[in-house]
Amino acid sequence: MSDPEGEITRLLHRWQEGDSTSLDTLLPEVWAELRRIAAHELRANAGHETLQPTALINDVFVRLLGASQLNIHDRKHLFTTAAKLMRQILIDRARAQLREKRGGGQWQRADFVEAMALPIDAQTELPALDQALDALAQLDPRIAHIVELRYFVGLEVSEVARLLEIDERTVYRDWAFARAWLRKRMEA
Repeated sequence: MSDPEGEITRLLHRWQEGDSTSLDTLLPEVWAELRRIAAHELRANAGHETLQPTALINDVFVRLLGASQLNIHDRKHLFTTAAKLMRQILIDRARAQLREKRGGGQWQRADFVEAMALPIDAQTELPALDQALDALAQLDPRIAHIVELRYFVGLEVSEVARLLEIDERTVYRDWAFARAWLRKRMEA
């Protein structure tokens, strides 16, 4: 997840300055990593069996390209933005599946429940977890960001530390706090 020479960052800046050919060069550079992230998300999220990693990435880029103003600073920002967009896409799909016209039902990410050791039963919806993460972001954006990177992107602690340019001990400490805070929030 490193961009030592800043090639991706350079291509992002050129693309945002209006050089459309830089996007053609950028996509192959980031596609494999985005596909890995998307595949991880789809494996971990039951109820999205019809969605393929390529389609999820395409949805991310549709949202990026459709944004009225795009301001992605560097490689790190691109992947964190993509992770947030994947999160929102999956949440939107989960909400759509909950609507009665779509047959209702409940959607839950079991490994998230297990990883966070939260008191969540099978009736818990992903939107409730999203609301809890939004509340955590109000309290401490970095900690919520760590949860997003660990959960939605599937990064290991060492990868999160490198990406956020913080010490691994800080990631472990923030992850432990997030688990405890979300557990308490979900019990309320």
